[in-house]
Amino acid sequence: MKNKTDIILNSAEELMCGMTNPVRDITVDMIAKNAGIGKGSIYYYFKSKEEIIDAVIERSYSLAIREYFANAGGQSTVMEKLKTLFRSILAEEFRDSSKNVILPLHVQDDLLLHHKMMMTAIKTVSPILTAILAEGQAEGSIQTEAPKESAEMIVAMLTFLLDISFFPADSESTYRKLKLYASVLETCLKAEKGSFDFLFTPPENN
Repeated sequence: MKNKTDIILNSAEELMCGMTNPVRDITVDMIAKNAGIGKGSIYYYFKSKEEIIDAVIERSYSLAIREYFANAGGQSTVMEKLKTLFRSILAEEFRDSSKNVILPLHVQDDLLLHHKMMMTAIKTVSPILTAILAEGQAEGSIQTEAPKESAEMIVAMLTFLLDISFFPADSESTYRKLKLYASVLETCLKAEKGSFDFLFTPPENN
């Protein structure tokens, strides 16, 4: 049985995915009605609509982290761990928009919302990436004097590149961006050439 918090977040996410209007137009009344619960029940768990929206965004990015940990058990090398983590993030970003709030939020004309999404991605993903980069530095597969700062910049750059409110969402453009992004990572982390080729595939294979 789902707890009340999940019911509220699921209701908000359904509205965020399904609405053609800005997320700012969603109200607590709408969330309560869609959830089939009283408005007062929502305020018992959340102080405001903004807090609900933040929780929905954080939960969506957390799916990528759970996917990473589910698949990382058999990964022994740093590059294998990076590959698993990045693929988890990309899968979450490009998942069907009817099932994941990240895609529809990218098209919203709301700078504050986009800022929240980037900060949530950095907060959620960067600690995992920091640990992997530190491990790579220790074993010599990559080079970075600042794993934490490198991780934050890497996640921020990826989130920005995938934001279709700034860049076109067609597969050809996405392919080119990820190919260049892979090249930047190789240079910045002084990794072996081709280490990040897993980030992109030819458009015809998408």
